[in-house]
Amino acid sequence: MTNSFGARATLQVGERAYEIFRLDALIQHGVNLSRLPYSLRILLENLLRNENGRSVTADDIRALANWDAQAEPDKEVAFTPARVILQDFTGVPCVVDLAAMRDAMATMGGDPALINPLQPVELVIDHSVQVDAFGSATALLINKELEFERNKERYAFLRWGQTAFQNFKVVPPGNGIVHQVNLEYLARVVFTSDENPRATGSVQAYPDTLVGTDSHTTMINGVGVLGWGVGGIEAEAAMLGQPVSMLIPQVVGFKLFGTLPEGTTATDLVLTVTEQLRKFGVVGKFVEFFGPGLAALPLADRATIANMAPEYGATCGIFPVDEETLRYLRFSGRSEERIALVEAYMKTQGLFHDADTPQAEYSAILELDLSTVEPSVAGPRRPQDRITLGNVAPVFGSALPAILSPKGSPEPAALQSTATLTLEQEEHELHHGSVVIAAITSCTNTSNPSVMLAAGLVAKKAVEAGLQTQAWVKPSLAPGSKVVTEYLDQAGLTPYLDKLRFNTVGYGCTTCIGNSGPLPVEVSAAIEQGNLVVASVLSGNRNFEGRVQSEVKANFLMSPPLVVAYALAGRVDIDLHNEPLGTGANGQPIFLRDIWPSQAEVQQVMSTAIKSEMFQRSYASVFEGDEQWQQIAVPAGDRFAWDGASTYVRRPPYFEGMSAEAPTAVAEIQGARVLAVLGDSITTDHISPAGSIKASSPAGKYLLERSVETKDFNSYGSRRGNDEVMVRGTFANVRLRNKLAPGTEGGFAPYLPTGEVLPLYDAAMRYKADGTPLLIIAGKEYGSGSSRDWAAKGPYLQGIKAVIAESYERIHRSNLVGMGILPLQFLPGQSAESLGLSGTEIYNIVGLADAIASGFATGRTLTIHTTASDGSTKAFQALARIDTPQEIQYYIHGGILQYVLRQLLAENR
Repeated sequence: MTNSFGARATLQVGERAYEIFRLDALIQHGVNLSRLPYSLRILLENLLRNENGRSVTADDIRALANWDAQAEPDKEVAFTPARVILQDFTGVPCVVDLAAMRDAMATMGGDPALINPLQPVELVIDHSVQVDAFGSATALLINKELEFERNKERYAFLRWGQTAFQNFKVVPPGNGIVHQVNLEYLARVVFTSDENPRATGSVQAYPDTLVGTDSHTTMINGVGVLGWGVGGIEAEAAMLGQPVSMLIPQVVGFKLFGTLPEGTTATDLVLTVTEQLRKFGVVGKFVEFFGPGLAALPLADRATIANMAPEYGATCGIFPVDEETLRYLRFSGRSEERIALVEAYMKTQGLFHDADTPQAEYSAILELDLSTVEPSVAGPRRPQDRITLGNVAPVFGSALPAILSPKGSPEPAALQSTATLTLEQEEHELHHGSVVIAAITSCTNTSNPSVMLAAGLVAKKAVEAGLQTQAWVKPSLAPGSKVVTEYLDQAGLTPYLDKLRFNTVGYGCTTCIGNSGPLPVEVSAAIEQGNLVVASVLSGNRNFEGRVQSEVKANFLMSPPLVVAYALAGRVDIDLHNEPLGTGANGQPIFLRDIWPSQAEVQQVMSTAIKSEMFQRSYASVFEGDEQWQQIAVPAGDRFAWDGASTYVRRPPYFEGMSAEAPTAVAEIQGARVLAVLGDSITTDHISPAGSIKASSPAGKYLLERSVETKDFNSYGSRRGNDEVMVRGTFANVRLRNKLAPGTEGGFAPYLPTGEVLPLYDAAMRYKADGTPLLIIAGKEYGSGSSRDWAAKGPYLQGIKAVIAESYERIHRSNLVGMGILPLQFLPGQSAESLGLSGTEIYNIVGLADAIASGFATGRTLTIHTTASDGSTKAFQALARIDTPQEIQYYIHGGILQYVLRQLLAENR
């Protein structure tokens, strides 16, 4: 490695010496380090340590060191994360692709063993558990049995990967949510090179950094670790040693001061921050928190705020390392050696924050007085749509007509619709706004002891007052780690949660990811009978339409104690400030204020119920798994023995017919047809297959043809290792509306040559058989939401060559390029509507090959010519959103995986 700035030095911590790259070496070169935000200093160290004259040059280091806070990002740098973290939904396809790359390498005459993670990779199985059983002491056991029964093929494959690949570890199911396991155990804060078995040379110490295949990877920013979510495609490249290409970002400073008022929670704070940042606009930017309010903000609250970075649109939402960080590391059972290293390294590098730390320079500064935060929820469709608690009922009432009838005004009678149902021999009435799912779930809140214990205290007070959750509500508790169960037990709160039917249903991401399971048949029948807009309440971070449960059209995010409160009320059209939750055992009305714990009560329970030993016990054998995991048969061999009959794991077709040499030129996109015209805020949930598989869908028919019974369909997420299932489920979300197929919902498209409306997959296959390239036209924020690689892989396999949208979410745009799909962006102020595009035209994209060949030397604007059915023509311009030179290379090669494979083959010939 090169050392142009003389930064290499030695740090002595106790009896150990570490090689480090000192940031203050840059001061001699005229750099004012104190003006740089914390996050950029972490990035700067990364460049100093990885300078090699090729991917990282001295000029790259100078460009970052002399960062212009107001400049529009245009300088590319190569970030090399210390590790990669995966969850199983997105992790299985990563391992599938690596296994397929080994086969391709062998086919092209290379060594398959070269396909191996070069950086430590940790995969946490947390997305496969579903809430089938609930409200009983046996729910956890039943759901776990069903999880293993449904996923044994996937789990066997992951166990093979654990033995076949070096530098790859798996946290078996039943241990917790990936982000909480990362926060409580996996995060090092300061990494050492001897933790990477493939590292050579002197033992180095450097900041722990990472990328992850879940967009909420940013939760780790709460402990001062720089990292963010990427698509599975980009993560695979990082696993194989490829740096993450990025533009030096703008950094928005968010100043916190004051303290949270009585009656509010960390969830209320994060919903306020999310609303403020989303309104300001931070997509593609770093957000960094600072100010006197940090001192009073527990690390769990910081992690809650950092978790929601995708919801406010930022690449990351980071907090600096300080005394609270050290306290948390000690509290969560980290070794004293690790804590000493973190403290010594961060202070030596000027990265340790205290009251005397000078304020950095930022691209913009926002402020929030914590004392102004109010109890809030977000919904009914987006996490940034915050509602103060007293306004939930009127906001739901205002949103109801559009939810009930998206294409027009509903009949007055429909707004008053009700339905009766009988549960346990009692008759009940459902109406619009009835809560049918109440879930304490998701990494955002289950990692935070204050809100989890508050939920337990609300449950305790409710039971003591004689209240019970309403019969039509499906309650569930999915802790983010086993530590949560321990401290709820220690606090004596578990029996009260159980009494309200908030029994533990599993350790993983359940309702927030759409694994909410079926509603009771009586409830489902009543919803259908009354055509009701019922609600879910959950302590998660995502409430996009169609995500939580296909029958539930209104979804509200909130703190765990509020989830309990709404389960007691059984409806969202209630004013919790002024209306009672129910009638107590004494016949008197019980209000929320009667059962809401004070901050002092919560702190008292926290101080006695949570012990450091709990973390040590829970994680002592976290990679070993229980008896069920250990009994899974593991296939042998360095190359996976694909089972042609498997409906879970299948070798993907990405490398079929691939040449060892890169194409000499990219193909022009000519004679293209539009498969779908979509609106604003099309999320990866709309694009990528998610949730349950319908028997009548193309994916359902595929499984039925292979003798898979409907009861064994499992979810799309569990079948991400089978491209045949996933390509059939792409653009099949029940709430997707294609403007080319008016009057339909759920993934339909016309085959334009005949006008026949088909399931979108079937239409795509017709076009593919014709040799017709396909386009998608969309509005603003295309691809927002979770970092799902199948939102790019599925369109690629359907034959989509380009997307034309008004704007993109960061990760999805990158994923499109990573799969060789061209992201085009309408010029400012333009849209399909303003240009008069119907989507029925034939499209030719002019000059693409020349622009790519020149590296966009003359600009990124391309001209698109359209020909309508009547022969009339139009031309408009769009911006090619291939943003970096590295992305140009990915696109030339047909995708990031093909690029990496050819690079490894060339390097080792």
